[in-house]
Amino acid sequence: MNVVTLLPSATEVVFALGVEPVGVSHECDYPPGAADLPAVEYSRIDADASTAEIDRQVQEAEASGGVYGIDVDLLDELDPDLVVTQGVCDVCAVDEVLVHDAVERIDANPEVLTTDPHSVGDVFDDVRAVGAALDREERAAEVVASLEERVAAVRERAADCERKRVAVLDWTDPVMVAGHWVPELVEAANCEYGMADPGDASTPREWDDLRAYDPEALVVAPCGYDLAQTRANLADLTDRPGWDELTAVQNGDVWAIDGNHFLNRPGPRVVDSLEHLAGVLHDEFETPSRDVAAPLSELPAAR
Repeated sequence: MNVVTLLPSATEVVFALGVEPVGVSHECDYPPGAADLPAVEYSRIDADASTAEIDRQVQEAEASGGVYGIDVDLLDELDPDLVVTQGVCDVCAVDEVLVHDAVERIDANPEVLTTDPHSVGDVFDDVRAVGAALDREERAAEVVASLEERVAAVRERAADCERKRVAVLDWTDPVMVAGHWVPELVEAANCEYGMADPGDASTPREWDDLRAYDPEALVVAPCGYDLAQTRANLADLTDRPGWDELTAVQNGDVWAIDGNHFLNRPGPRVVDSLEHLAGVLHDEFETPSRDVAAPLSELPAAR
């Protein structure tokens, strides 16, 4: 079966089920071999720009045709039987309407499977749905069972840990508090997540709202950014009024996590994200490696 995946999390799901896609998105980079596959989709945004400039470009692109485009000729050449796309966020990956339009313009007549996860359970349901589309239901059940066991293990171990007031940011200018599945991950790590409920969309928030919440632990994981990119844009936060007064800053409990690979990808590694969160929030858990997470003072130099 020829499968095209148009977002990184879908690519990871398909690989986890033992299938290699024939085409992916330009952002698909895990597992490592995914980066060598033909990219069917492209971005109209300069990913190396500042966070504020990227936000401006995104708003401009959304008003004039969308953030992403599809190479219809390549899609036609790949002759897909299944195209996996998403409906959760037009900024994170190509819009499903654009996908259907592209499919109508090629000779093949593939099934289009749209994922729309807003919770950890939704992520697991997507694994099952992709498994059914690939005729790999048994493998999908095994993958989900393993992931559920790992979540339960974190919950059990974290139950006796100190409960902290936590905020996770998935953008820094404007400030955005991570929603969707992230509140569940924080709660599974036995911490309080008071600025968003499970399933809420990630939306811009007033800086004063974060100051009023005053997190005891703060995790910075901008969507699509590795640690070096996060460091390059830290002034978005550290130059804001009252930054030094935040309890998390005063306690030295501010961490950056690689938002490109973790927290923002609703695929199998959402459970890795939970384990990494537990590692930065609790001394009782293993601290993630420095290529995954680091205190702000130890972030790698920007490229």
